[in-house]
Amino acid sequence: MAAVPGGRGATRETAILRAALELLAESGYDQLTIDAVAARARCSKATIYRRWPGKAALVITAVRRHAGQPAMAAPDTGSLRSDLLAALRAMRSSLSGQDAALILGLLIAMHRDPELAGVVREQVLDAKREVFGVVVARAAARGDVPATTDAALLAEVSSAVLFSRLLVTGEPLDDAFTQHLVDAILLPALGRPSP
Repeated sequence: MAAVPGGRGATRETAILRAALELLAESGYDQLTIDAVAARARCSKATIYRRWPGKAALVITAVRRHAGQPAMAAPDTGSLRSDLLAALRAMRSSLSGQDAALILGLLIAMHRDPELAGVVREQVLDAKREVFGVVVARAAARGDVPATTDAALLAEVSSAVLFSRLLVTGEPLDDAFTQHLVDAILLPALGRPSP
């Protein structure tokens, strides 16, 4: 039975998906159980199994729904540097609004479940690549960078540095850092001089 938007079924589904993400962040994918999700969401296991065949399908849906928050738009300021800064600020805002433990739990789970890995890549990583792709395409159209510029690598480097700060070093993700990342790493990687 399909859930009516805003109805009891939608509310129940939201509670189940939220519980799955919370438990993933708290105990990791391997320790996450349907029993625990049911208890946290205050529903029966049968309610969960009617909608999802198992843990992987449940987590995949939860990730899709969570990632389905408003997509990051590619900034268009007319300047490569300003566009890169705006893209990094949007990424930083998105990451800062998420639970680091959830991100870490997903990264670990991705190594164990290829289907989950595919969904996370599609819903989370590809969105960042798309934003940087648009930024680089606009810069190429203006003649600021060659048309052959590897936007995917730019997105990967940016994501890796932000994830490192969030999950490993705990150092600030402030404006001074994003400016330093753009000026010291991204612009030189694009063959552009730092300001």
